[in-house]
Amino acid sequence: MSEPKPIVIPGHYNYIAVFLTLACNLSCSYCINRFGSDGFVKKRLSGEDWVKALNRIKSRDDLPITLQGGEPSLHKDFIYILNNVKRELNIDVLTNLQFDEDEFISKVDPARIKRDSPYASIRVSYHPEVMALDPLVKKVLKLQNAGFSIGIWGVLHPKQEAVVREAQKYCQGLGIDFRFKEFLGEYEGKMYGTYRYNGACDRKYEKTVMCKTTELIAGSDGSVYRCHSDLYEGRPPVGNLTDPEFEIEDIFRICTVCGRCNPCDIKVKTNRFQEYGHTSVEIKDITAA
Repeated sequence: MSEPKPIVIPGHYNYIAVFLTLACNLSCSYCINRFGSDGFVKKRLSGEDWVKALNRIKSRDDLPITLQGGEPSLHKDFIYILNNVKRELNIDVLTNLQFDEDEFISKVDPARIKRDSPYASIRVSYHPEVMALDPLVKKVLKLQNAGFSIGIWGVLHPKQEAVVREAQKYCQGLGIDFRFKEFLGEYEGKMYGTYRYNGACDRKYEKTVMCKTTELIAGSDGSVYRCHSDLYEGRPPVGNLTDPEFEIEDIFRICTVCGRCNPCDIKVKTNRFQEYGHTSVEIKDITAA
């Protein structure tokens, strides 16, 4: 049997998103994963299959694989995956840190999740709606003191912005890197977020467009999607990382549901170098469906 093809990441790609699971042990009312209909695939690859698939990737030092969810630590093989992805691939982790930090420290080398970048490799989400700050801070400090590259990010939701800003002051006083994320989505009838394509996530129309991504987005069963909207709404994928013949096609694709975009895909944000003005997808040739 021939070896699987390498998965070569295009030079202009800005992100590799690996959703180990879309399950979560928290239930935030504003979760971006449920911006549209909850149609995402529930099947999960085993740790062994994830490692085989991810080790096919040829990336760059400045473009890590970002393990996320849901909550990635809910995958039963989370630590196995961290420890067995080839060292040539950098790893970042997005987490709510509701796991056993002592077990994590004992089993994972801090150097495995650390690289030269302008932000932390382990990015912890703080959601005051569903979690207390002090226990989270205690965990972050323990991991930081153990040598891990870690920081906290808080969403500036209109209902909790003041609490999040106070949390930043508190954490910075303790030597913790605490940053903000813009709230994306709808609250009390108003759409929040800075978007390149106005109205594309308002769900008030559907248009046919040509769309091209700058991200590799892999769902929990290894399926690869055009965008976050396709992932979350369970639309057909464009391939699967477990397919030995899979390779990235860096092309514009026809989309018939522009107007139901996920905010993650069309928001104006910083790229992996923390330079502002990037958007995950490029949309062109918009015509009425």
